[in-house]
Amino acid sequence: MNPGAQHPDGPAAQPLRSDAERNRERIIAAARTVFGRDGLSASMASVAREAGVGIATIFRRFPTKEELVDAVFSDRMGAYAEAVTVALEDPDPWNGFVGYIEAACAMQAADNGFADVLTMTFPTAKILEQRRNEAYQAMLLLIDRAKATGRLREDFDPSDLVLIHMANAGVVNATGDAAPDAWRRVVALFIQSLETPARAPLPASPGHEPLYEAMLRAGQGTSAPPSGKSG
Repeated sequence: MNPGAQHPDGPAAQPLRSDAERNRERIIAAARTVFGRDGLSASMASVAREAGVGIATIFRRFPTKEELVDAVFSDRMGAYAEAVTVALEDPDPWNGFVGYIEAACAMQAADNGFADVLTMTFPTAKILEQRRNEAYQAMLLLIDRAKATGRLREDFDPSDLVLIHMANAGVVNATGDAAPDAWRRVVALFIQSLETPARAPLPASPGHEPLYEAMLRAGQGTSAPPSGKSG
């Protein structure tokens, strides 16, 4: 008998599990780098190259791109939700509301991938979407409080926050390193347009459902079927 031999179900199986976990963490770190640099349009093949693994390894660990997005950005969505909590704790609701918009847009500017995440939805990314929904419920309260101060215009709709994130993501992705602070001016323009007295009524809001459909379509557009193995 070979004293070095181990039963397949015994201790020798542990290094394989450790290797699998290391591969998983390497893939997540690589995806964070690639998505942060190139946004969610980056391919799974790009992530594989950054991680130094084969594309088949990527899809064994993360059968869909949504699952990888969930693993990469659930913590950032948690920080996003925390920004709403901090805003609610501000004794001045208007300042809290403004601070939240500035913080959320800064998070988009710091990470192209997260800039995209806030403009998309991924139904199968359970943790990500749970934290997004928690943040949304807190934002409704934040908006009501800011309106109660008389400083946030009455015709502001929660869906307007989605439009702000979409617009800011467009600016962040378009300006990149050429004008990295351009988003700050755009956000200041947004905020000043939201404060009373309003110069004129706003056009009708597109509403929650149409925007959700747009976010869903955008999220689906970033994904590639696993069978393609090309991301």
